[in-house]
Amino acid sequence: MNVLILHRNPFEPFPYARWLADYPGGIVVLAAHDKLVSFGERVPTGDHGFAHLEILGDFEDEELVLARALKLADEFAVQHIVAHHEGDVILAAWLRERLGLEGAWTADVLPFRDKALMKERLEQAGIEVARYTVPQNAAEALGFAEQHGFPLVLKERAGFNSIGLRILRDRDELLSHAAQVFTDSPRDDLILESFVPGRMCHVDGLVRDGRTAVAWPSQYQYDLASYGSDPGARVDLTLDPDDPLTERLLSLTNRVLAALRRPDGRLQDHGFHAEIFHTPDDRLVLCEIACRPGGAKVREVFHSLFGYNLGEYATRAGVGLPLPLLEPNRRNGTRPRPLSMAGQVLMMKRPGHVRSLPAVPEDPWVERFWNYGRVGQVIPPASGSSDFLTCAVASAPTRAECERRLRELGGRFEAQTEIEATP
Repeated sequence: MNVLILHRNPFEPFPYARWLADYPGGIVVLAAHDKLVSFGERVPTGDHGFAHLEILGDFEDEELVLARALKLADEFAVQHIVAHHEGDVILAAWLRERLGLEGAWTADVLPFRDKALMKERLEQAGIEVARYTVPQNAAEALGFAEQHGFPLVLKERAGFNSIGLRILRDRDELLSHAAQVFTDSPRDDLILESFVPGRMCHVDGLVRDGRTAVAWPSQYQYDLASYGSDPGARVDLTLDPDDPLTERLLSLTNRVLAALRRPDGRLQDHGFHAEIFHTPDDRLVLCEIACRPGGAKVREVFHSLFGYNLGEYATRAGVGLPLPLLEPNRRNGTRPRPLSMAGQVLMMKRPGHVRSLPAVPEDPWVERFWNYGRVGQVIPPASGSSDFLTCAVASAPTRAECERRLRELGGRFEAQTEIEATP
């Protein structure tokens, strides 16, 4: 018995060999070369401690990825398939279905990947989402704008990491962008939504045996879509247990999961990452939800909260291994409570010649730190909302103190980073 992992990430945050040390089989990994390089990792020349490691140039050619995955599954008698990147959720589900393996199949995960289908299901369940349409041409997009006004948000129905997302603020911007994306042939891969004002929150957690086993809310203190224009420190931190929003966000997320889960489905053990707008008039509006652990440093923030890495527990749950630190709560029917408050501070890549980068922080409350660039390097612009230059995770007894620490740390990062524009 072996597990096949589709890996479109750097390796450092995913120590599979340690996470799956008690798995009764081998670990087979199909990895994307471009992600290793973009995060400054050395591409392994051997098997990296796995039963087998194969590295493709990238995962953009889905037919090639599926062909190689099927060959590896046959060669190594694979019984489980794991994928943590949003772009691989459908691929993994298709492979399980094709091979008749345990875990989620295509119909189970499609409502979490197709934003239009997701919103349709949630509206049917009485959950508020942004007004939306799937425009096939510029005329339909313009008609939606005339009915609902501006700003509008245009993105891919199956997009991720805010790649390609555009905020259209007036008719001229809509017409200009529509001329680029709509041709003579109708298309159905885009979704156009009304802009929802307010701060974006997110709820991250784990479903075990079809029920939410652990979850906690956080709040972005920045705009996700600004990854290409924001040169400063971006702070994201958890909410206190007694924050009035905490219980509301947790309750809404459970309703969302219930609305998208098929009653007879196979999606029983998985991480999740829900993004929810908190509007100025105190409404909660679901933006979207994924059936895999959150990106950035959400997994490591979870470790500060509960003592275990969310990515590790989602991986173990996906292959049927026990989750030791969750078992007491599951037996007692109690909700896990955070050990502390925590958060992350992020700086995006921006184009230019790197002259200096932040030093490793020595503060005892900084739990993890990463530099993804090096002095002397010429780097391109950020390619998405997870293309970071510098990151850190910190903790504190309260949210207020955690925010103070993260902003102080972010100020240092800004002062210590110098990137010279290149011609």
